[in-house]
Amino acid sequence: MTAAARIREAFDEAGVTGRLHALDIDSGAEIGAGGDQAVVTASVHKLCVLVALHEEAAAGRLDLTEQVEVPLEGRELGPTGVAAMLDPVRMSLRDAAYLMMAVSDNTAAELLLGRIGLDAVNATTARLGLAHTYAVHTFRELLATIKEDAGPGGAQALADPYVIARLRALDPARTNRSTPRDMTRLLSAVWRDEACTAEHGAAIRRLLGLQVWPHRMASGFPFDDVHVAGKTGSLPTLRNEVGVIEYPDGGRYAVAVFTRAASTAATLPPADAVIGTTARIAVEALRGA
Repeated sequence: MTAAARIREAFDEAGVTGRLHALDIDSGAEIGAGGDQAVVTASVHKLCVLVALHEEAAAGRLDLTEQVEVPLEGRELGPTGVAAMLDPVRMSLRDAAYLMMAVSDNTAAELLLGRIGLDAVNATTARLGLAHTYAVHTFRELLATIKEDAGPGGAQALADPYVIARLRALDPARTNRSTPRDMTRLLSAVWRDEACTAEHGAAIRRLLGLQVWPHRMASGFPFDDVHVAGKTGSLPTLRNEVGVIEYPDGGRYAVAVFTRAASTAATLPPADAVIGTTARIAVEALRGA
């Protein structure tokens, strides 16, 4: 059985529709399973925000040590970072970027988007040749569409498959989108210092390595000498992650996995775990090629 067939079988067994692309950053060898199909990025798009932020800094249009005030008013809802804090906060732009990437803090992401603008994010992805990657909404706007589309039933309505079917946030034609191949291309550019200067590329890689969630891609590589750096993304029924797996022999592999579950359950361990399972199948195939 080919690696692509094994990947599709793993998605089926986990009860998800999955799309994957994996790329050997140095040789260019690749494996795909729906790698060119449009997908909803959710918080994976924060990687694009991060790269755009560092482009702005490299061009001298902002200082990453600039201090910003984050009042209580207007914060995005969320269980992590500033979004979950109870008091006013003052921090640097680069510390906001850390919170955006490490714990997927929506308030920090909005703060940074307020500083650089959505147009800068789209200009960055266009410059890097990511023709299928585009941000339609800020994260505040994205969450607002879910609230509006869910209707008076609120968050509880998101357990209803009929409500899920009408969410604009789950339709790549109407929300922030990309393809798995575009995302591995972006990761490769970051790791090869082609997205930004070497100094800023190193800063981006550092933040991706500080993500706290080990239950998706990293679960497929439970080895002390293998490093996984990535960014997750989640919305109702959607579980995604893009990242780079680095081996002690110097091998480095960009992998992007996007899934949508048939179940509307908020907690679905097999759907999380299959991201690591399929990433490992793909990387092992690339290493054996």
